[in-house]
Amino acid sequence: MMRNSNPIRPCRCKKLALAAAALAGLGTVIVVGILNPPAIRAQDATSWQTRAGGKMAFDVASVKPSNGPYVPSNFPLDPSDDYAATNGRLTADARLPEYIEFAYKIWGNQVQSREFSHLPKWVNTDRYTIEARAPTGNPTKDQMRLMVQALLADRFQLKAHFEIRDIPVFELRLAKPDKPGPNLIPHADAPSCDQPGASPVREHPDFHFACHLFSAIDVGTTMIVGSRDVSMDVLAGALSGALAGPLAIGRPIIDKTGLTGRFDLTLEWARERRTPAAVDSPVASEPTGATALEALRDQLGLRLEPAKASLAILVIDNIESPSEN
Repeated sequence: MMRNSNPIRPCRCKKLALAAAALAGLGTVIVVGILNPPAIRAQDATSWQTRAGGKMAFDVASVKPSNGPYVPSNFPLDPSDDYAATNGRLTADARLPEYIEFAYKIWGNQVQSREFSHLPKWVNTDRYTIEARAPTGNPTKDQMRLMVQALLADRFQLKAHFEIRDIPVFELRLAKPDKPGPNLIPHADAPSCDQPGASPVREHPDFHFACHLFSAIDVGTTMIVGSRDVSMDVLAGALSGALAGPLAIGRPIIDKTGLTGRFDLTLEWARERRTPAAVDSPVASEPTGATALEALRDQLGLRLEPAKASLAILVIDNIESPSEN
């Protein structure tokens, strides 16, 4: 999940649901966690359902259109395993793509977003509040996914299936062997999650990146993204959305760094370019700071390498306006 801020001076930050949030100035929608991260592989798409224990459903569930201020979910609606028990309750406020991506455990990306773009407009624009209670007080996150699947099928008549497609991707790799960048710090070497520590962003000393969430600060011409205690596959997923705009990549990003464990990180790049000296100047304008690729290399010690991969893409066969509660 991601936390986002509108263009601010000073910083005004609010939590967004990771599956579907828009970063101001990036010119793209991040559908799932900065906001849309890569689709899971086919074997993962089915194996977690088996582990979760088969079909499940909520005991009680309410689905209502949401027109008021955004209220964050009581746990991250993203494909990661990060989860704090909620005594079997789900409260959330999101658009359908976010609920679908959570239920089917997929990271959003441009390929997946194109599937959603063919659906009725309300699917991608309308928000719905869901309040539900599980039949057990201690369900796992994967069991919560199965219950949301059942809820979407019941209230929205959702039918979907996975298709395996060979598509262009970017592999996230270390720029130098066994040498992460200075802003990619093992979480074990940083303050624990119950000790926020000093803000890594000097311009905003009161802003602390949260554990297990991606946060974004839009500071004039600069975009700053950060998180704490996240794995590299989650970082790759988040970058699929965060860098889709500045790089116009349109490809999922998959982790090939070989790094294990969990990390704290910050990434800062220029999202705008200087205005040329003259309108008719043939000289291309330059960024006001590091480009996204430069920041990825110099700050995190990572690079993107084009490749192809077989990924599971969720195809929506049917979806309808929700039934009355």
